[in-house]
Amino acid sequence: MLVLILPAEIRKTIKAALLRAGSHEIGGVLMAEHIGPDQFEIRELTVHRSGAFATFVRRIEEALGKMRAFFERTQREYTRFNYIGEWHSHPSFEPLPSGPDDASMMAIVQDAKVGANFAVLLIVKLGAGDELIATVHTYLPDGTKHQSVLKFRDD
Repeated sequence: MLVLILPAEIRKTIKAALLRAGSHEIGGVLMAEHIGPDQFEIRELTVHRSGAFATFVRRIEEALGKMRAFFERTQREYTRFNYIGEWHSHPSFEPLPSGPDDASMMAIVQDAKVGANFAVLLIVKLGAGDELIATVHTYLPDGTKHQSVLKFRDD
């Protein structure tokens, strides 16, 4: 089972984005380091313009420059540092993938041009006292989806 680790600084960035977006969905892409068997730690993420009340449209073109810079900083060591998936908010709903979310993620992992072995979807929202509530799911090219383990790391 895949384990995704969110460091405190990344959580802080997500919380700030959620507060700015209010009741609108917001999201971006996730870049991670492979730190152990089936373990990945988010190192960077992008924050795209917010969407609407119940929709968020991925805008990969907004992330390309930041992804290229990440790959430069990590010396293109793709087996250790790479794009791992997407994140977005469900401010008014449970942080669980919707049908469109599932379809979007399956399209990514089943696109031969992408060549991904898997992709994760992190869905977040703010709870009482601005507590971050989140789930993560892993999508595989064979058409399956699995709930993954999400761990918060305090720096």
